[in-house]
Amino acid sequence: MSDTIDALLAERKTLLEICARLGAADWASGSGCPGWSVQDVVSHMGAGFQALVDPSALPDVQGLPFEEAQDVIVRARRGLSPAEVVAHYTETSEKAIGALRDLSVADFEVPLGDAGTYPASALPAGYCFDHYIHIRGDLFAPRGPLPGPRPASDGLRLGGAIDWIEAAVGQQNADRLAALDSPAEIVLSGGDSRTLRLGPDGPPVATVRSHADDFVYWVTQRATWEDLGVEASGDENALAVLRGLRVF
Repeated sequence: MSDTIDALLAERKTLLEICARLGAADWASGSGCPGWSVQDVVSHMGAGFQALVDPSALPDVQGLPFEEAQDVIVRARRGLSPAEVVAHYTETSEKAIGALRDLSVADFEVPLGDAGTYPASALPAGYCFDHYIHIRGDLFAPRGPLPGPRPASDGLRLGGAIDWIEAAVGQQNADRLAALDSPAEIVLSGGDSRTLRLGPDGPPVATVRSHADDFVYWVTQRATWEDLGVEASGDENALAVLRGLRVF
């Protein structure tokens, strides 16, 4: 898991560099997350680290669905200034990444409500995923307000994000995947080449071929197959299941 920690450190550096360039109007602009500003997105990422370091400093969201809980936490932090959000992220992320180093070799499971239950060693990948998609998919155009090309991606950063997706997709889409009577596969190419096989054992009846970076966007429902030129072939019912997958 050392690669995943390195990926997270790289994403932390990228986010702090972005924050240093933002003006007041940028912070207040609406992001690609409905109802969240750019400041809210950064605040959310800092709160994610806070949940690891000292969750008592956050609102009590026990019993709430995972994504609803994130909204509650973000709303509670809107009284902070952009400078305070960045300072909190900077300090808390440094502490949390140290804790994640230890968790990357731990041998116990962590329940995350309706987001699933994971080995502690998978948590660094979850933070990589959170950073990867929020930075590129929600801060930058076309969904976000920040202009210019998205920050660079590489196999290190992308690999961490897809590790989380691979761990989460079955748990977060259990009802949808139960409709697969036969196996299907997602074949990824580019920065992180791998094949995800879903459904029962056996030869796949449907295949989706996608660049690995594009996969992060469509499996979070931030873009469609048509938007990204994804290639799909085989059984239409199985393809409909894959098209509707959503990971958070």
